Amino acid sequence: MKVHETRSHGNQPAEEERMVTRKQKAEAKGHEGQQSPKKAKAEHHDIDQHTGKSTSEIAAEFDKFCKATKEHLSKEQMREILEANGQDSSVSDDAVLPMCQDIMFHGPLSTCPVCGGSLMYNGRGYSCKGEFSEWSSCTYATKDPPRKDEPLKIPESVEKSPVAEVIKKHQDPKNRPKRELKLADKPFAGMMISLSGRLSRSHQYWRKQIQKHGGKVANHIIGVTCLVTSSAERERGGSSKLTEAMERSMPIVSEDWLIESINKNEAQPLDAFDIVSDLAVAGRGIPLDKQESSEEAIETIAAELKLYGKRGVHKDTKLQDEGAKIYEKDAILYNCAFTRCNLGRGWNDFCITQLIIMPDNKLHFYQKKGRIGEDARAEDKLEERDDIGNALKEFAKLFEEMTGNEFEPWEREKKFKKQHNKYFPIDMDDGVEVRHGGLGLRQLGVAAAHSKLDPMVASFMKVLCGQEIYRYALMELALDYAEFPVGMVTDVHLRRCEETLLEFVQKLKSSPSGPKADALWSDFSSRWFTLLPSTRPFRFRDLSDLAEHGAAAFETVRDITTASHIIGDMSGGTLDDPLFDRYKKLGCSISPVEKDTDDYKMIVGYLEKTYEPYKVEEVSYGVSVERIFAVELSASPSLEEIKKQPNKVLLWCGTRSSNLLRHLQKGFLPAVCSLPVPGYMFGKAIVCSDAAAEAARYGFTAVDRPEGFLVLAVASLGEEITEISGTPEDTKPLEQKKLGVKGLGKKKTDESEHFMWKGDIKVPCGRLVPSEHKDSPLEYNEYAVYDPKQVSIRFLVEVKYEEQNVEYDVEE
Repeated sequence: MKVHETRSHGNQPAEEERMVTRKQKAEAKGHEGQQSPKKAKAEHHDIDQHTGKSTSEIAAEFDKFCKATKEHLSKEQMREILEANGQDSSVSDDAVLPMCQDIMFHGPLSTCPVCGGSLMYNGRGYSCKGEFSEWSSCTYATKDPPRKDEPLKIPESVEKSPVAEVIKKHQDPKNRPKRELKLADKPFAGMMISLSGRLSRSHQYWRKQIQKHGGKVANHIIGVTCLVTSSAERERGGSSKLTEAMERSMPIVSEDWLIESINKNEAQPLDAFDIVSDLAVAGRGIPLDKQESSEEAIETIAAELKLYGKRGVHKDTKLQDEGAKIYEKDAILYNCAFTRCNLGRGWNDFCITQLIIMPDNKLHFYQKKGRIGEDARAEDKLEERDDIGNALKEFAKLFEEMTGNEFEPWEREKKFKKQHNKYFPIDMDDGVEVRHGGLGLRQLGVAAAHSKLDPMVASFMKVLCGQEIYRYALMELALDYAEFPVGMVTDVHLRRCEETLLEFVQKLKSSPSGPKADALWSDFSSRWFTLLPSTRPFRFRDLSDLAEHGAAAFETVRDITTASHIIGDMSGGTLDDPLFDRYKKLGCSISPVEKDTDDYKMIVGYLEKTYEPYKVEEVSYGVSVERIFAVELSASPSLEEIKKQPNKVLLWCGTRSSNLLRHLQKGFLPAVCSLPVPGYMFGKAIVCSDAAAEAARYGFTAVDRPEGFLVLAVASLGEEITEISGTPEDTKPLEQKKLGVKGLGKKKTDESEHFMWKGDIKVPCGRLVPSEHKDSPLEYNEYAVYDPKQVSIRFLVEVKYEEQNVEYDVEE
């Protein structure tokens, strides 16, 4: 069956440009002429309210003040001033001068309004150097910081200096002008910049420009902010300075960065002008987060999992083929993986430590440490240990240094408290992650050919027991780093992830705003990507991010962990029929539906009428049905049991292929949380739809992997059905009463075409037509139930997504 319907997408009208007539220009010019006599005086917004001086006068006075204090005050005296006024004096010598001049002229800084930490002037603005929580640093930054409304405290050593009277002029808060950073500051203030190669202008020209705009130029690259070079320089192979900068992972940018920063009077993001992320120094790989996403996907999808579970000897030791095992004593496995993500500080690090025992009882200590995604630059060491007792003490001591917690209470009772700036352990389960234990394509073909299962069922199990779908699922979520078995973690670790997500969702209900909200989002992001390490951690921006990369990602990792337990290690298995063995573990019945049966025809018709092409960018995708399977789950109500319940409807459910094994073994689980976005807006519910188009959005994987699955389930909506046309403000009453909910979408199925199946089960099969709910947040009708016993999975529909209306150029 093929669905060929198309959906039109109208273009929104472009905004009309405003036309300014010559008359309007003349009037504007006339107004300027009328105001010109007043230009001799500073406009109102250029006058400081405290001093009555213009911004230009204040800037000139500040320059004179800075020259005098720099000449007559030592660094030690400046640190004394900072300490006396409650400022952080532990900064570098280069930072002491501008910080001290700032507080002497404009007043001492108050504490951070978000976390209570110390504010510091960084040459371009003010930022907090405090800790928001044990997981993250504070991200508060401003150009207009709060200042103490109290006189400046002057140490005794400064009272005797030649500039004491100059400083005292600004001691009184009433005499302090407000600092206008946008006018007074320069884009390269506080920066050290290095130049390399032939640029469009001479090095001398850029040296003057950089210095004019507040920066300094260095002939070396150690400690510089960035290296500026040309694209031609990198094509010629680069200078020794360029090579050294790459080896030190320093930012290397084009000349455009200087031009744009000067034009906009603000230093532009370095990443936007990077010109060497696609190069690598000989013998060193390109960090994953610096690659194009498509190139990163190719590299990670092909990478072999290096640490596949609690008993996995790290692949880089090259000891696993010699019979090496993780050392175990008193039911404790000496194998730990740690991560630390702090977006405010730019941290995204990992560490792995193992004690490895060989068949000849030789003991080895292994450690690997580095930044996630920069495997080629990671530090690792493998050392033999003669004394087992000392090796165990060393391991425990290292655990405490890394985490701030004791080793045995963590391993035995999972007692652990996250400490500031320390690592957090990834609690690996005792098993094998499916990316390592699942079979490859060639092995799967052999297993299916010799299975006692029905050939179609064997083919289905072949898909679910292979490595591919799980590798792709984690790759799409950027959770596929080869150092970590993210799909093989303990229930304790999964609960931590879930608690972290629910805690943050609860905090959002208080509707935080401003810097406090920014700090909360940043803190959650750092915490989330510590628990689920990613090659590309980012700051969650909105609820859609939270749904897709938080809630849905957690559910995927949870379900892949279940799949890992079901599949186990098939790579070294001795079973004659591994697919049949895994099929028995599911505890369900799967059988093909023949094409000439009424059920097959009914399902195909239901799909044809309620499907609309799924659109990715400019390409629309239809679907074709490959196979249909009837299923009977031991974890869900049987057809006879579900038929005894009221208001039954046959509905479509979308799922990733990587989640299917868990669904088949344990049935559907309600959503992990409540969020006011589709998929989670009904709270902790199982959500289905009467439109195959809605389910297909979740079943679709990627353009190069067109296969997917749609689920058909019978849902009992209960005696009372609640209809909702908007996003529920509070889902708790719905969850507590376990009512059946129908969310009304912008499109509905034509009710005149609905029919009954198996007696009294409604099949809302009908053409999709516009509904009267044009402002609904839902595209199609959705149905929510809160009790898994109200849902019975009946069919799996294997589909293939096909491009529509695409023209290909054919070479003759």
